[in-house]
Order: sequence, then C-alpha cells, then structure tokens
Amino acid sequence: MSFPDQHQTNLPILNALRECTNKNHAAFYTPGHKRGQGISSQLADAFDSSVFKFDLPELPELDNLFAPQGVIQQAQELAADTFGAEQTWFLVNGSTCGVEAAILATCGVGDKIILPRNAHSSCIAGLILSGAIPVFVNPEYDSTLDIAHSVTPEGVAIALQQHPDAKAVMVVYPTYYGACGDIGAIASLTHKHNIPLLVDEAHGGHFAFHPDLPISALAAGADLTVQSTHKVLGAMTQASMLHIQGSRIDRDRLSKALQLLQSTSPSYLLLASLDAARQQMALQGKQLMSRTLQLAIEARTQIHQIPGLLVLECKSTPGFCHLDPTRLTVTVSDLGLTGFEADEILHEQLGVTAELPSLQNLTFIISLGNTQEDIEKLVQAFILVSKQHQKEHLTCKKPLWENLFYMMDYTVQISPQQAYFAATESVPIVKACDRICAELICPYPPGIPVLMPGEIITLQALDYLQQIQAQRGFISGCADNTLSTIKVIKEQIA
Repeated sequence: MSFPDQHQTNLPILNALRECTNKNHAAFYTPGHKRGQGISSQLADAFDSSVFKFDLPELPELDNLFAPQGVIQQAQELAADTFGAEQTWFLVNGSTCGVEAAILATCGVGDKIILPRNAHSSCIAGLILSGAIPVFVNPEYDSTLDIAHSVTPEGVAIALQQHPDAKAVMVVYPTYYGACGDIGAIASLTHKHNIPLLVDEAHGGHFAFHPDLPISALAAGADLTVQSTHKVLGAMTQASMLHIQGSRIDRDRLSKALQLLQSTSPSYLLLASLDAARQQMALQGKQLMSRTLQLAIEARTQIHQIPGLLVLECKSTPGFCHLDPTRLTVTVSDLGLTGFEADEILHEQLGVTAELPSLQNLTFIISLGNTQEDIEKLVQAFILVSKQHQKEHLTCKKPLWENLFYMMDYTVQISPQQAYFAATESVPIVKACDRICAELICPYPPGIPVLMPGEIITLQALDYLQQIQAQRGFISGCADNTLSTIKVIKEQIA
C-alpha cells in the first residue's frame, strides 16, 4: 500500500496514546502504577512524570500487536511505505526476536540454513528454537586489521551447490564495522534456488534515506530484513522492525512465530517511538542523513591525520563492496594499545565512549543524534591519546593479534537444539578441548559466538576467548564467568 506524502505526517499510535491520556477515567487495568499515580517517587524524580501516563496496555482504541486492525496496522503500513517493504511488523523485543522469527518461519527441525559464522547470537538462538541445522560460510577476513567482513557470493554459491536442500540463506548486512558485501548477487543466487534471502540488517535501518549510503537490503532484493530502528535511527532501545517482500516466505507462519517470541504486553512507549521514528525519516530522512554524513566525513578526515591511527576504509575486496560511512572504525594498535585499553582511556578519562572495542580497534556509531561538539570532542580525545602514547610506542613492541576465530574449522557434531537441551556437565577449560560445547559463548559486543551448542571445542577457540578475557574484554553466555570451566555434553549422550 502506497500513501500520499502528506499521510506520512500522521502518527497513528502516538496520537491514540495522547487521546487516551487525556481521558479522565478511573483505571482498573494494568499496569499497576495506574498512569503514573502509583509510580515510585524515585522513578518519578528521575524521569519526566508525564511519560508514565503513556505507559498503557492494549486498550480497545490502541489496537492489538498480534492482530492489528487499527492504529498499529496503520502505523505498520506507513512504515512499510517508508522503508520500501510490502509489509512491516513492529518489534518490541528487539531485532533478536525478528531474526529468530525469520528462521522459525522458514526452517523446521532438521532443515538446513546457510549463514555466516560471524552471525549474531540471535541467529544461533533461532537455530536452537527451530531445530534447524546450520551450514556455515566463513566471512572474508582482514588479518591485518583483525576484522571480518561479509560472506561472498562465491562462498554462498558453493554452500548452495553442496546443500541444494537448504531452506534459506541468511546474511549480516552491514557488519558491526559497517562493511557491506555484494548483497544483490547473493539475492540473485538464492532466488535461482527458489529460497528466500533473510537479512540481519540491524545496523542498516538508515540506508534507504540517502544515495551516498549503501543500498538497502530490500532494494537489493532481500525477501526479509530485520532492522534495529533504535540503533541508528530515533526509536527507543529495544524497538525494531521486520520488513518483507515477495512470496517466498509464508507471512502467516511469520506472524505466528512473532506471537511466540514477542511479549503479550507490548510497551506502547516502544511502539509509539517506532511510529515517530518512521515519521521523522519519512519527512526529514535525507536532510538528517546529509547532516550525519557530513559529521562522519569530518571525523574520518581529521582522525586519519592523527599519527598512529588508522581509519577503516572500503577496499573493494571480496566481502567488502561498500562501507557505511557513518560507521567509524579506528585501529589503535600502532600506539601500542589494545582497543580495550584505548576504550578505557577514552571513556574514563576523556568523556568519549565507543560502541565497540576489540583487540586492535574501536568502532563508533555516528548517527542523527550526534552533534558537531561530539565530533570535536572525539577528535580532540584521539589527539591526546596519540600524543600520550607515541613516545611509549617507540620502545613498545606492537601487539600482533592473530584472530583465529574466523579461520577455524567449525564442526557441528549435533544440532544446536539437541545440544542445548542435552544433559551437560562442567569441565575444567584445560579438559574441554574436543568435547561438544553446550553453551553459547561470545564476546559482547558484538555478540558473535566463538563457541555454540553442538560445536566441537577447539584449542584455537579457547585460546581466543582467554586472550579476549586477558585484555579485559567482556564474554557472555558462559555459566562460569571466570571461564575456568565450560559446560559440555555428557560423554555418554554424545
């Protein structure tokens, strides 16, 4: 459904909420704070108290997220028109539930799905929930910068040739670092096999709004894409969208999957933020993105000139066709620092906080919410770090990190679902090698698993995790936070 431009000024959900808050009535429904009247005084002091009036349940005039016929349906139709989809679903459980629903809608127990090994942990959760079998394709890897890019069309073609019974292909576009692969070619390949292309586009919700940004997944031919509207646009944290086009995916099955994964008590604060973010981009998207791109160019240009720093640029190599210019990745290893150390200095001493620290790099998201002052503070902080560590670098050996993660041969011994629900035991890490992993273990962010349920634990994986831990990186998913032990499948089960 296509709307005239003036309809994009509408805010169906937000306007309905306003009308509800203006009604003077006795509330005998949830939530218990009754439109803020019973909210904690501490919470009321911390926030503008008016926000609690909008924290309402699914009243008749506010529609139903699982069977929308009113304002939610109207808002979703406007979003579909704005983002170039045939149909859009609002997500209040983040992009995680959208990715899981995409897998549930296309794969069942024992079905194969082709996906990159640097997929987000939500993909692995989707495998566990669906019972699907992963066919992993290794992404292209830059060993100099220790950064993984996208999978290539050639890699996907080989996987499709070896596994012609695969039910779907899923890709990450863009990566956490902003790298974009040849998604158009991958879409053509999957469609030749008459299977859908699913896209984790969590960090690409802004692509449709400026010609200087990479092509959006839908415009490139994707059948389904999930976008974190809160990550790079103006929605509240946890608010995302799922977009679909074409007939390769059963939309009823997709809706049912989302009903399993989404809360039956959706937050209207989140839904209203999606409604407002859509309107903002529909009316001002190009203008906002032009300003954001200008800020990103300024930051990139100035930081590139600082001694000891390297800024990630698109090299037009396999798996790296385009770069989102609003994603800034700075390599700091020539200063004799790890990304974790540099992140600590910037955050604790200089008032600048990155999105993602890694062994050699720091990644920053420049979005419509950033200001000229932010960019100036970022540049000045890097100038100070460079000056402080240049002399040290003269006598400090450059840390040479070899990220074996993307070069390892991951063997799935049993399905992630089988492993997740099997009987387990905890063993010392020194005895875990060659056992079947029962945990989803990954550094976070970006939440890309190093080990997942069903995989054989390798020495390289353990070494990499210990290296991350030694550099003060955060590792999630393991029952033992010290990483002294790991949960594995009991020998007799395996």
